Amino acid sequence: MSQPWSPEIAITPLEAREIIEAQFPQLIPVSIAELGKGFDNTVFIVNDMYVFRFPRREIAVQLLSIENQLLPLLVRQLNIVIPEPIFFGQATTDYKWPFTGYKHVQGDSPGVLSDEVRNLSAVPLALFLKKLHQFPIDQAEKMGVPHDRFERMNIGKRKEMLVDNIKKAADLHLVEEDQAALDWLSTMKETKLNTPITLVHGDCHIRNILVNKEGVISGIIDWGDTHLGNPAIDLSIAYSFLPQSGREPFFQKYGEVSNEIKMVAKFFAIYVGFILLLYGHDIKDDQLIASAKESIKLALN
Repeated sequence: MSQPWSPEIAITPLEAREIIEAQFPQLIPVSIAELGKGFDNTVFIVNDMYVFRFPRREIAVQLLSIENQLLPLLVRQLNIVIPEPIFFGQATTDYKWPFTGYKHVQGDSPGVLSDEVRNLSAVPLALFLKKLHQFPIDQAEKMGVPHDRFERMNIGKRKEMLVDNIKKAADLHLVEEDQAALDWLSTMKETKLNTPITLVHGDCHIRNILVNKEGVISGIIDWGDTHLGNPAIDLSIAYSFLPQSGREPFFQKYGEVSNEIKMVAKFFAIYVGFILLLYGHDIKDDQLIASAKESIKLALN
């Protein structure tokens, strides 16, 4: 059965290099290496200076177009580095979708860090999300930023998917069937949480944040899921990345948040953690598996 991250179009580094050299001769000679495969895009590092994202699925094409308009505005407003689009590639006879090149955001995936190190990112993360969530909704709408089209706040639907993923992870011996997670899920309301509405990153989890050599957050990447929706989707990072001791300073700096939104944020931290765990297993990424397990553990505390 096809996985949600299965590509509709696959592109190799050689194919990407030929397209980039043809459209951006100023980058010749192009050195290129695959940086990773997301659900929606294949990502390459070019000349050790730029990151190029080529859509793997058609749904990513419109999202990439929105990023190209939105990110240049956000770059100047946010306290954490985000990708700045500077190369706008066009479809070719061999590759049918447009693509984008960005300034390379420096940093590494967080991996397994101590609580003390994680807590150093609590305030920067809170300030980042506070500013992002204050972006004018009408301005975002004019740029085509969509409202939530995927029923992300349909907790009943998402809970069923999470229970299924917990069982899949247990069957693969990635985790024991986590009764603590299942017990906690039984308290979740099976209703749609529709308000409030803000501009959100939409995919703010451990695979889309970068840290510096000291383990402190240095960048937030992959804005393909940006939409107008509930801030709980982003606030989940307070549960999936920060330990319990880091959440009080996080929410003090971010501002008042209802207990309902906090509960939904915690839910999404666990929900996404199990998706990343299964994805890491599927692509045989041991570091991602370890990071996902750590993320789930943090969220359940």
